[in-house]
Amino acid sequence: MIYLNERDIEGIGIDWPALAGLIGEAVAAYAAGECAQPIKPYLKYGDESNRIIAMPAFVSRPVRAAGLKWIASFPGNIENGLPRANSVTILNDPDTGIPVAMVQGSLISAIRTAAVSGALLRKLVADRKQPLRVGLIGMGPIGRMHVHMLNGLLGGRISGISVFDRRDVEVKEWLKGVPAVIPVVKAASWQEAYRGADVVFTCTAAPERYIDEPAKPDAILMHVSLRDYQLEALANVGTIIVDSWEEICRADTDTERLHVHAGLQADDTLTLADALTLPPEQIIRPSGPTLFTPMGLAIFDVAVAAHYAAAAERLGVGLRLE
Repeated sequence: MIYLNERDIEGIGIDWPALAGLIGEAVAAYAAGECAQPIKPYLKYGDESNRIIAMPAFVSRPVRAAGLKWIASFPGNIENGLPRANSVTILNDPDTGIPVAMVQGSLISAIRTAAVSGALLRKLVADRKQPLRVGLIGMGPIGRMHVHMLNGLLGGRISGISVFDRRDVEVKEWLKGVPAVIPVVKAASWQEAYRGADVVFTCTAAPERYIDEPAKPDAILMHVSLRDYQLEALANVGTIIVDSWEEICRADTDTERLHVHAGLQADDTLTLADALTLPPEQIIRPSGPTLFTPMGLAIFDVAVAAHYAAAAERLGVGLRLE
């Protein structure tokens, strides 16, 4: 078995076009019924905001792999100077079941999350001619990785990124190690980052919904953190894209609230597979914003972990465990 920590992942590097392509192929395999992925169970005890999630999956392509990500999300850690999310991913040989790799740390989860966003976003903005203005709310590791992704995948398409966090986060320190192609400025409020943005990323661990106004009609809302919008702020949404209706419509996500309180049904949404194959004019409706709400599929975690495990084998990176 090979063991990879976050330093190993950093040493291998992040190839955003390759990762976005990997996500696209994995989505196609999932839509074709070639993958296995049970609904992920949540282990909850004590503080209701805490959860530990098991995410097992088999993916057939572009890498053939089986495995499980075990990820804990404890939002209160942030106030104590600890990471909110902590995870480990185990890969098994898909033919024998023998464990072959262990990837420690949340860096690879952040990379996976941003790669999924990148795979969809580059499709949605393919036909837009003007430079894009991006608003990003939540200056944590996930938000930082999305800035990294935007620089690596869409750097020439974005005029600037306006970022906000309710904590006093210094932009230069936050972006240490991120390729600096796109100008990043700190907004004084979430409203300043949100209003007028062509693309809005929500990457927070917000304890309650705070966005109470609709985005502009042609905005793309990359709703990574799932629980930021009050219902009235989503009343004008034109298209809703989900990675899995069964996964996203639970756990008090904004999508579940739309289902319970506004009657949203699975047939009212597009899947990520649909969005990556349909032409943009069949996805984006001029009547309102496009909303992407990804719960996060285990097939992506297994595919990205297998991608890095294969790179580690080629490069001689990592620690061999008996």
